[in-house]
Amino acid sequence: MMGRTGVDGSVIDLTGKVAFITGGGGGIGRSIALCLADMGADIAILEVIPERCEQVAEMVEARGRKALCIAGNAMDVDVVQNAVTEAARHFGRLDVLANNAGGVTRRPFVDLVEKNWRRHIDLNLVSNLAATQAAVPIMIESGRGGSIINVTSIEASRAAPGYAVYAACKAGINNLTRTLAVELAHHRIRVNAIAPDYTVTPGTRGQFAGAVDPSLWYQPTPAQEEAIRRRIPLGRAGVDEECGRVALFLASEMSSYVTGTIIPVDGGTWASGGWIRNDREDWVLPPEATN
Repeated sequence: MMGRTGVDGSVIDLTGKVAFITGGGGGIGRSIALCLADMGADIAILEVIPERCEQVAEMVEARGRKALCIAGNAMDVDVVQNAVTEAARHFGRLDVLANNAGGVTRRPFVDLVEKNWRRHIDLNLVSNLAATQAAVPIMIESGRGGSIINVTSIEASRAAPGYAVYAACKAGINNLTRTLAVELAHHRIRVNAIAPDYTVTPGTRGQFAGAVDPSLWYQPTPAQEEAIRRRIPLGRAGVDEECGRVALFLASEMSSYVTGTIIPVDGGTWASGGWIRNDREDWVLPPEATN
């Protein structure tokens, strides 16, 4: 279904627009691609797993939109920038950039070696810089403006033990979002970010290869589900489509006066600030949680 009218008469309609999404083959990236395609956008994705790239392209085309699948590693600057250029050339325009590529492995900082932290930086921060630097001149030259949507994390705004380099990269993306929002405003290019917390994706459910297949995902134990319910105010893990819907808002004219924002899509975790539910369903700070 293309075009959705809001209560104020405004319409989410991306017909004729083109979006480029890094890491668009699974999880949040895939949901951004499909949510934008549902509202009329043609989609180009860069994805390191070829089967997922092809899978999303088929899903986009099944929605009646055009798709361009580019298999490649977002940690390679040349690959990222060539992919953005190829997408703009293929479709003749570029209106939306979603910097979604990223990932993390938990490990204490003192156990990391240079190879580990450079990988985190290349995947989470450099990929964003590369895609943005390639996309912005295209958007400026078009004279139509554009929307850049960065996928950051609530870990960018709080201590993240075991994820130090990842969190530092995401904090950098938060600042980059605000800075570029100011720098690019006169070109009518809006720059915003979404900040998820724990979200169900192939990666968080243990599937790291092949086409997305939920039947292969591990299922959390009742104890794990209860821990999530206690920690997240809305009482459950996030669903990737919930991030896709917020990205859709930021890509559309519904957010035409929104730039420089970081929107938590986290079920209220950032707002709770470490408070969790105890056995009486009261909100407390540890170590009171089990009292």
